[in-house]
Amino acid sequence: MHKAGFVNIVGNPNVGKSTIMNELVGERISIITSKAQTTRHRIMGIVNTDDYQIVFSDTPGVLKPKYKLQESMLEFSKGALTDADIIVYVTDVIESPEKNLEFVESVVKCNVPTLLVINKIDLLKGQDELVAKVDQWKKLIPNAEIYPTSAKEHFNVDTLMKRIVSLLPDSPPFFGKDALTDKPARFFVTEIIREKILLDYDQEIPYAVQAIVEKFDETEDSIHIMAVIYAERDSQKAILIGKGGTKLKRVGIEARKDIEAFFQKRVYLEMFVKVEKDWRNRENILRSFGYIE
Repeated sequence: MHKAGFVNIVGNPNVGKSTIMNELVGERISIITSKAQTTRHRIMGIVNTDDYQIVFSDTPGVLKPKYKLQESMLEFSKGALTDADIIVYVTDVIESPEKNLEFVESVVKCNVPTLLVINKIDLLKGQDELVAKVDQWKKLIPNAEIYPTSAKEHFNVDTLMKRIVSLLPDSPPFFGKDALTDKPARFFVTEIIREKILLDYDQEIPYAVQAIVEKFDETEDSIHIMAVIYAERDSQKAILIGKGGTKLKRVGIEARKDIEAFFQKRVYLEMFVKVEKDWRNRENILRSFGYIE
């Protein structure tokens, strides 16, 4: 029998969910930075072999919403608990197991196999610290199988993958066997641009902006892209552009390199900055940006 299933990755912000996802999928699907709240959408990465199909979902980190955008992000995370065949709950050796207990209790109530990944074990000083962490999590999610890993060091992810494959239910594939993700090409352009903004700007700027692709003209050997970066205030727009446009030009150069690597084609990238006041709290704008269905 062919096996197939939905494997949903959940957890708090900044524990390495996106890194785990990319390791499991073997492709750079989710953006990875050192900043929290990197993932805003539920992003699927699909792994295919002749015998199985795994549909991984990376989800936003669980947090208490401060504005409508974060409410939408939390709904993506909660929704991942309702349609999973397997749940991969990611934590790390830094965060307290007591954080977001309400969501942990929701995970416990799910009647599906749960694999608890303790990431970043390369930061521990010894085996005793790891044993203590494992014991803490066994008390909180007693039905979970626990996998200490270091996604950064590629440690124990293969073991986790083998266990996921063994738990998949018998099923035909849900997507075509050549599918890598459920997201369109434009989505990954916006994610790459947003990643560069997360890396190149400080404080509130990365969280107050959204990139939208307005033009994506693809030929056999090249792609012409026009993207708009939306900020919430004029002051943010000025910071994004920088003196003489230097900051925006740098983002464009860095993004173009990664977009070319992703699509394996020459890319011509144009970027503009516009202001959409208070967009994170405006339902109609969030819907147009794809955060509300």
